[in-house]
Amino acid sequence: MLAISLQSGSNGNCIYVESRGVRLLLDAGISGKQAAERLAQRGRDIRDVHAVILSHDHADHVRCAGIFQRKFKLPLYVTPATLAAASQYGTLGTLDDVRLFQSGQSLKFDHVTVHTLATPHDAADGVGFIVEAEGARLGVLTDLGHAFEALGPVLAGLDAVLLESNYDEEMLERGPYPYFLKQRIRGPRGHLSNVDASRLLCDFGRRLQWVCLGHLSQENNHPQLALDTHRRALGAGLPLQVASRYHVSEVMEL
Repeated sequence: MLAISLQSGSNGNCIYVESRGVRLLLDAGISGKQAAERLAQRGRDIRDVHAVILSHDHADHVRCAGIFQRKFKLPLYVTPATLAAASQYGTLGTLDDVRLFQSGQSLKFDHVTVHTLATPHDAADGVGFIVEAEGARLGVLTDLGHAFEALGPVLAGLDAVLLESNYDEEMLERGPYPYFLKQRIRGPRGHLSNVDASRLLCDFGRRLQWVCLGHLSQENNHPQLALDTHRRALGAGLPLQVASRYHVSEVMEL
């Protein structure tokens, strides 16, 4: 199994996962042109993708889902509540192939199973993803709200993870955001900080082969700061990288 982050952050999210001929996109928050070009940089054709699965209704995850479907003929998997909320934004347009699932349900694509995990993020019906194939389990876990109880056991069962590490606590506190927005970000329905994420990995990440830190804030974090925070907590043994807000990642193999 392999993963490629096409982009990760509040400016747009899209993650590619592949296993023995099964090709999936998790979220559709970047343009169809960007997604196609970035996949091509890694030797993949977006028209070979079997499905797009949406995590929640926020625009940085869904804004181009309709384009992905109409332009590339990709079926769209989404919960009813997420579809209803995203449709209110007016950006989806006409959808011809929508396949509904419930949060917590597992989706089958040949030998690949995508387990969905309900999250307390401030979305209509947010989910995280655990992709299971060929005896390995990959987590794509962003927009989590807080370090809720179910996260620990999930992380303990993963072989690799793209995990939200959204903000540095001091940068957020001293930064330009209004108080209500700071409270939303660090509240129980917001995002994980660098410290939150590193604690989870310290406590539950013993099985992990690698970690990719995702959904970093542009204003309240920095890639090197996130890496340094995690490295201090985890030591030098666990491979770490950051999913860029602007560029495609290297192929991450598992």
